[in-house]
Amino acid sequence: MKCIGLWLLAGFLSLVSAAGLEFDKALKELDVPPTENTVSTDFTFTNSSDKPVKITKYDAACSCMSLQVKGGKLLYAPGESGVLRATFEMGNFSGVVDKALQLWLDDDPETKPSVVLTVRVKIPVLVEIEPKTLRWELDAQAEPQTVKITMNYEEPIEVLNVATNNDSFSATLKTVEAGKSYEVEVVPLKTDRPALSIIKVATNCPIERHATQRLFAIVRQPVAEPQADRPKSPSPR
Repeated sequence: MKCIGLWLLAGFLSLVSAAGLEFDKALKELDVPPTENTVSTDFTFTNSSDKPVKITKYDAACSCMSLQVKGGKLLYAPGESGVLRATFEMGNFSGVVDKALQLWLDDDPETKPSVVLTVRVKIPVLVEIEPKTLRWELDAQAEPQTVKITMNYEEPIEVLNVATNNDSFSATLKTVEAGKSYEVEVVPLKTDRPALSIIKVATNCPIERHATQRLFAIVRQPVAEPQADRPKSPSPR
């Protein structure tokens, strides 16, 4: 009986191995200098099965990420290796950004790729805003809320101005330490109706894609708290 169990387990592992390509890593973590606009990383893979494997489709599911298979090669014989290169466009991203990559092999259904990889990009936050979203409930008191802005750069970064795109909110800038620390006080002028404002924070950061930041102010309906399930009353007999 024990021998039969081991034989079945070995057969199962063989089937898993034959199902697709074996990658060196499923997650690649990249530390990116703030001056970089793009970054690339390679995923190396090998066909460790006993039959040819074909990549039928690959997708990054994000316009900020592009994928290329080295040499455009899609069919791999047993034991053959290849390279998948992912290139990430930094844009206005900052902080830790995870992007998924998907590969469909042979007869994979459209909704279930055989391979899912992740690129984790760590981008320095030069202009740190906390919190990035301020919320007030409908008909609540229009109390001011404060956003803190901290500069994390080797040179001073000044906030030049803040501006709202909705007259239902006011935003006032306060300098705590020039080039290092600032505060923005935001107040809704009224809370009797839903409202949304994008508040633009313009700085003199020398790296253009970090120079302009945004935060959000929202007046919204109160969020209902989930109610615990109550025991049902016994039915009358």
